[in-house]
Amino acid sequence: MKIQILTLFPDMVRQGLSAGIIGRAVTQGLLSIEAIDIRDYTKDIHRKVDDYPYGGGAGMLMQAQPVYDAWCAARERAGAAVRTVYLTPQGETFTQEHAKAFAKEDGLILLCGHYEGIDERVLDTVVTDYISIGDYVLTGGELAAMVLTDAVARMVPGVLGNERSGEAESFEGELLEYPQYSRPRVWRGMPVPDVLLSGNQRQIDAWRREQSEERTRLRRPDLYEKYCRLWDCHKRLMRQKLLHIDMTELIVRGKAHVLYDDGEEICLLDKESGIRFATAGEEDAGRRMLFSLLREDGGGLFAVHQEFLADLLEREYGYARIMTCEQAVYTRREKIPVRGRYLAADPAGGTLQTDQRPRICRLTPDWLDTVAAHYEMTGSAGADLPYLMERLEKGWMFGAFLDGQLAGFAGMHTEGSIGFLTVLPEYRRRGIGGALETYLINEMTERGFTPYGQIEEGNTGSVRLQESLGLCFSREKIFWLQR
Repeated sequence: MKIQILTLFPDMVRQGLSAGIIGRAVTQGLLSIEAIDIRDYTKDIHRKVDDYPYGGGAGMLMQAQPVYDAWCAARERAGAAVRTVYLTPQGETFTQEHAKAFAKEDGLILLCGHYEGIDERVLDTVVTDYISIGDYVLTGGELAAMVLTDAVARMVPGVLGNERSGEAESFEGELLEYPQYSRPRVWRGMPVPDVLLSGNQRQIDAWRREQSEERTRLRRPDLYEKYCRLWDCHKRLMRQKLLHIDMTELIVRGKAHVLYDDGEEICLLDKESGIRFATAGEEDAGRRMLFSLLREDGGGLFAVHQEFLADLLEREYGYARIMTCEQAVYTRREKIPVRGRYLAADPAGGTLQTDQRPRICRLTPDWLDTVAAHYEMTGSAGADLPYLMERLEKGWMFGAFLDGQLAGFAGMHTEGSIGFLTVLPEYRRRGIGGALETYLINEMTERGFTPYGQIEEGNTGSVRLQESLGLCFSREKIFWLQR
């Protein structure tokens, strides 16, 4: 990812972002951060970039010409159209969701204002996003640009190092992070809570959740209200657990935003993928829900849990069904015994493998072309090359290897379902698919997720595989639709 910062104080930006995790990521080539001095683009021999505002008023205003020319240079270096973010108290308040969205971009241009601001004409010409880091005024946009850069950069794959370190954060799932402790065990008479020393991970997780809830209730009642609403939806959805597991898992994993909530009619937005998941008790109420959701916004991907909702989307809003699925859920809390299914190891061992169990390991982005060539849904909705690359970069694609050769692969979709299961033709009927799915189920169970998958209607082979692994099926189907 390339971030270019247009500023009057490039040294301030360079020094602020050259140390710690961000500096290391730049050194490793995971990020490119460049500070561009706007003064280098002024046509004034004294390097002047400001002038008095028309109509009078206090202070000076940054002129359009040097800002525009600096932006043109940054745009040319980017090599493609990029979002330009102006840091201003008048912008949207920056959130974790903004950070996630910006992190998906190949590049960003950040524009730092100074004095009384920037000539409105150049802002209208180049700016795509107006962002504020809070309801207060700074002397310039540099500190705000560094805050945004730090928050965005840590979402870029590989920057944090530990792939799980970004999964449980403050503000994820509308809760503040729980208190944490390190050595010594007792400091100034204050001991570490006993539960953290118990070794019982379930008790530790329960304690952490309680602490997060209480901390959020006391410190951020606005977030706590959203959290309570989410879990009230969760309680109602759990009345049909198998049917709604895709929606309840969004809530459990801290990815859900409530778009609609009225009794049995619930629509959740997956904040990461942008997919909307909807369910309804009866048709008239479902029609009211869809009208509320779509009267101003008719785009996007829908997963609905009743056929009458699919019919309404087709008939009244111009959607088309792209897939009908059966939903399979692994309901047990314990992992599936491996029983000789696979080995978890690096496939590059250098020697032939005498054990006929496949070796399973995480695939890197270097495998993109191979995955795309063999995955039968490449090119269809939700399975284009950028999406496959995003899954590889996030570390949620796994390969099974025999004698160092890729025999198959599987992964987890952005919204949380097991998918991508592909076994290369020459390796079929050798237990590769079962090994890959067992590995994924165990990986997700270890992280506290409920593993589930959606099997396209008519795929009897996959249905048999899920049944052999002990997954349970919802009686109702899931319908995927897109404009």
